[in-house]
Amino acid sequence: MSTANHTAVTEFILLGFPTSWGRQVFLFLVFLLIYILTVTENVIIVFLVFWDYRLHKPMYVFLVNLSIIEIGYISVTLPNLLVNMLSGRKNISYTACISQLYTFTFLGATECFLLAAMAFDRYAAICKALRYQAIMTRSVCARLAVCCWLTGFLTPALPILFLCLQTFCGPNIINHFFCDASPLLRLSCSDTRVKQLVDFLVSMAVLLSSLLVIALSYGRIITTILAIPSTTGRVKAFSTCTSHLTVVFIFYGTMVFMYVRVTSLPSMDMNKVVSVCYSVVIPLFNPMIYSLRNKEVKQALYKVLLRRSRFSVLFRLHTSSSM
Repeated sequence: MSTANHTAVTEFILLGFPTSWGRQVFLFLVFLLIYILTVTENVIIVFLVFWDYRLHKPMYVFLVNLSIIEIGYISVTLPNLLVNMLSGRKNISYTACISQLYTFTFLGATECFLLAAMAFDRYAAICKALRYQAIMTRSVCARLAVCCWLTGFLTPALPILFLCLQTFCGPNIINHFFCDASPLLRLSCSDTRVKQLVDFLVSMAVLLSSLLVIALSYGRIITTILAIPSTTGRVKAFSTCTSHLTVVFIFYGTMVFMYVRVTSLPSMDMNKVVSVCYSVVIPLFNPMIYSLRNKEVKQALYKVLLRRSRFSVLFRLHTSSSM
């Protein structure tokens, strides 16, 4: 399209969840509660891993990285949404919109690679049990984590570059609660076919490469578990993978549904529902999945709570005796 008679867009309006004021207040309280719970859960996991020496293992180092990603993931979208709901001002500058999209994509790609690294860790723990300590050393674990973050950071570079080459000349209303690629492209007044192809290819590269590592790792894990003679041994070995597998199925299911497609969903309302699932609900439930099914994490939490209760009792006794 010719843009000679149009003014370039300098800011966008995030439509969010348009509804009555009463429902807006209800949604605000729900999202605020989810945000507080998500940040609290993940901060607790980070604290427990650093505090308890028994959790200084590769699996929990990766879990700390995952918790940091979840905090960043939900913090990219929800605070801005909460401010928009409370103030009624839904404007976001072009630069802030692009930055939000870059950060969101970066964290999502990093989580894909991190889940693949965690699958490799489970493979080493089950299939190479006798050599596990030699394989997953601290340096190897640190390098894997850094590699996940670095590769994730570079992933959005090409898609964002092509997005910046798009022309936005109005309208500027984004039918979403954050700056996502699909609703942004709907507003472009230039040809988006190359941009959509780049998004598709990059999404496929990230998802297929990480899924390949996960599939190969669990293929070997299943073969090893089936070779264990006792049923108890097989159940015990597989139980160490159930939390990770649950997170993988939920996360990759929504990612494939949202991003491995050349065109956007027919309904932007459905787009928003699925986006809420992977950007809000998954970060909320991931810590629960890992902590509630993990004895070591629960024991560490119990120790912290027990020590705190003892300290409170001693403090009360000391205060009462000094009065």
